[in-house]
Amino acid sequence: MNYTILGQSGLNVSRIAFGTWQLGGDWGPTDEDAAVRAIRRAAEQGVNFFDTAQAYGFGQSERLLAVALGQLPREELVIATKGGLRPAGNGVVRDASAAWIRQGVDASLQALDTEYIDLYQVHWPDPATPFEETAGALHEMIDQGKIRHVGVSNFDAVQMEAFSASLAVETLQPPYHLFRRDIEADVLAYTQKNDIGVLVYGPLGHGLLGGGLRADTQFAPEDWRANSPLFQGESYERNLRRVAQLRELANQGLGITLAQLAIAWTLTNPAVDVAIVGTRDPDHVEEALAAAEIELDDEVMQRINRIMIGAAQVSGPSPESV
Repeated sequence: MNYTILGQSGLNVSRIAFGTWQLGGDWGPTDEDAAVRAIRRAAEQGVNFFDTAQAYGFGQSERLLAVALGQLPREELVIATKGGLRPAGNGVVRDASAAWIRQGVDASLQALDTEYIDLYQVHWPDPATPFEETAGALHEMIDQGKIRHVGVSNFDAVQMEAFSASLAVETLQPPYHLFRRDIEADVLAYTQKNDIGVLVYGPLGHGLLGGGLRADTQFAPEDWRANSPLFQGESYERNLRRVAQLRELANQGLGITLAQLAIAWTLTNPAVDVAIVGTRDPDHVEEALAAAEIELDDEVMQRINRIMIGAAQVSGPSPESV
């Protein structure tokens, strides 16, 4: 496993982080025993960086992670979680108020069964709460020893700059994959300039680049993709044709899997430090981790760019759409 320093945080982390969004219910039912085995296998293979969130089942994902990692030396792990989303009705709302952030930190500490959180991230920008209010609460949590580093997720460059006026943003967690490259325009330039560590989520395009989806794939009713237009219609089928070409390049041209190609592609960008990869299947762990060792040369990157001409952008869900 390759490791890197995560920007100005100074955290020494594996270039593949194990993500746990898939364990919180938004992707359908979870086999908890298999999930725990997958997390433990990743740790056995050298992964020391684990990402979760309060909103992933409001404790469900964090508790599973705690069970899986409970027997490992805490000082050898880098545990990241996120807060700033609050349950409301049948969904969630953005709430980065000082009161909810404080509650969120304490709830995550309890669910994770730990005395401190290595990296605490504001999950989404909250237009109803001034950044200085959120930053002030996080600064208190740092002073109390509850969290050690602060990052943000789904923020743009302007929002990071504004937040950093009150408390330095040390890391960013943005969506990034072959079907979603919008952060290349200005966000990644900003993070590089300001030594902000970048851990990207969704490198497999929310399953599109995993290789298992077809035009007639039926998602579980609880899976957010079941009702998403991104996984229906002509644009979806158009993207599946690109996926078939990418698979051929990976399998026949490079001797690797489609998923490995997709993950390695994100890590080829010099502004990206870490790719977050999650799975509920322990048998898929080694495949994902091997991507950190793959180097794609300029010729391969150009071939990928040619394949992706005309592809439809695939974004992920917002808090309001789940």
